[in-house]
Amino acid sequence: MLLWSIAVIYPIIWLFLGAFKSNAEIFASPWGLPKEFHFQNFLDAWNQYNIGMSFYNSVIVTLTGTIITLLLAIPASYALERVAFKGRTFLFNLFISAMMIPVVLGWIPLFFLLMKFNLLNNLFGLALVYSISKLPFSIFILTSFMSSIPKELEEAAAIDGLSPYGILWRIVTPLTATGIITVTIMNAIQFWNEYFMALIFIQSSEKYTLGLAMDFLNKGAQYSSAWGTLFAGLTISVIPVIIIYSVFQRGITKGMIQGAVKG
Repeated sequence: MLLWSIAVIYPIIWLFLGAFKSNAEIFASPWGLPKEFHFQNFLDAWNQYNIGMSFYNSVIVTLTGTIITLLLAIPASYALERVAFKGRTFLFNLFISAMMIPVVLGWIPLFFLLMKFNLLNNLFGLALVYSISKLPFSIFILTSFMSSIPKELEEAAAIDGLSPYGILWRIVTPLTATGIITVTIMNAIQFWNEYFMALIFIQSSEKYTLGLAMDFLNKGAQYSSAWGTLFAGLTISVIPVIIIYSVFQRGITKGMIQGAVKG
């Protein structure tokens, strides 16, 4: 485990150190510590290569996609788990089977669908595609948590006069907080790091997400030798993911274990 940890952590440390080096220092001493910290690399990445605007776009897309996913997945999971209706099992299996379909098969139809609804080259359209793509996974996790909630709690709430929507949002949702946190963080990380769908559905540079901006910066660094700037941009893009996962790692692990056992 120690050797594996070193193999995983050292490239990240190397990336952070490279972000503070000059181009000459990166080539002269790629594995050494920086002799002088060049914070200008971060300013160049943020301003000259529009990492700042792309960072903002990624925040918008990630937050919007995550919220839409929760607004759709929570009531859908409750209906599939608690509401008795004809075809419920078939519909649930249909959602689960969608997890087996490669997302790449839907890129071309989605392109023409978004173009038809004027959502192509639109951050909201991209967030909508993200949320729908993670809906089966979210439903799979949340239904396993909702199945463990005693029905007596819902029956008692109904006797007290609470409506079905009130039971869902005031009783069931708080009790499935661990599953909701797990789904939220895992989806948000994937939305933040996604590249290919953004490449297909976003066409103008002012709407680039971080994945597209980093690709543009990478190509620019090859011709202008702006390697320090490239490392700085990569550092900016990975820091939010590292912080979020570090803070919620215990909750994510706990949620996945509980979901697996309850499912």
